[in-house]
Amino acid sequence: MKEIIMNLANQTGFATLNYKNYIMILAAFFFLYLAIAKGFEPLLLVPIAFGMFLVNMFPSIIQEGGLLHYFYKLDEWSILPSLIFMGVGAMTDFGPLIAYPPSFILGAAAQFGIYGAYFLAIAFGFTGKEAAAISIIGGADGPTSIFLAGKLGMGDTLLGPIAVAAYSYMSLVPVIQPPFMKLFTTKKERLIKMPQLRKVTKIEKIIFPIVVTLVVVMILPTTAPLVGMLMLGNLFRESGVVKQLTETSSNALMYIVVILLGTSVGATTSAEAFLQVSTLKIVLLGLIAFSLGTTAGVLFGKIMCVVSKGKVNPLIGSAGVSAVPMAARVSQKVAAEYDPTNFLLMNAMGPNVAGVIGTAVAAGTFMAIFNVH
Repeated sequence: MKEIIMNLANQTGFATLNYKNYIMILAAFFFLYLAIAKGFEPLLLVPIAFGMFLVNMFPSIIQEGGLLHYFYKLDEWSILPSLIFMGVGAMTDFGPLIAYPPSFILGAAAQFGIYGAYFLAIAFGFTGKEAAAISIIGGADGPTSIFLAGKLGMGDTLLGPIAVAAYSYMSLVPVIQPPFMKLFTTKKERLIKMPQLRKVTKIEKIIFPIVVTLVVVMILPTTAPLVGMLMLGNLFRESGVVKQLTETSSNALMYIVVILLGTSVGATTSAEAFLQVSTLKIVLLGLIAFSLGTTAGVLFGKIMCVVSKGKVNPLIGSAGVSAVPMAARVSQKVAAEYDPTNFLLMNAMGPNVAGVIGTAVAAGTFMAIFNVH
């Protein structure tokens, strides 16, 4: 009987966990607080935080044979990130980008944060592939970060910290971006009211995803899984003949994928894997990358403001990061602080959608550089 009791006692969490596990459990509670009490991207942070909570109480859940091990394999094989992109495409109206093509410039400008962070990560001592995987955090795009980390073989080492950092910064867009937006713009610029966008025809919306797929994938075939799924989802939406597929990909399938992806990402944050100096470097580099991307977008917005003789509000440049539609909403919110009648949301959606494409192209570029398919 004594042996049975001792065996049971040795199997409890109290006997197997160390102080690092408890630190990660507290971190999970913090993420749950941000999601539930503060409303920061709860659809993402709740499953991520709970996955973090589970793996630090029961590490075997992410090991081979454990439930979340099979969820995680779908991340590593790039299946879940690609399905997320299809859902984003089905939910997103590309009309603002079609109506104002110069938005592509702002979406491209925001990618400067990615390339700047790449060279900075190398200076921090990371290898080329590690630096590339880390730098994508600057696009504030969790699925692309996971996709690239998996493709570059970071699945067993850096994928967890990279994914958690990327989703954390996605959820903190309303906190991180406004100080940079206000720092690099004047009050006069923030008060600029942009003209209403022209109405985009149905045929334009149908042709757009086909043309973008053709051009981008022909130039960078490595972008096909992300750009292809993004545009397929949008074609579902705009064609008007597959309503069931649109609803499934943007609702039921999207939410199922978010559950699988979120819990598996959270489960990669075991204390042994996460509490390392490299993790702190990744978190710092991710913040720098995101800040650089926001700043570059705003500065290019200022250039466009000058070129257009004051018709472009530089605040929309910050929406060039890939967090759709949150970054566009932040542009609207900051503008409304200075003039409640200033509605920038639709104008900001153009750079925001361009940023999604731009981040996928950046990921494809790194894959091509390192000859990864």
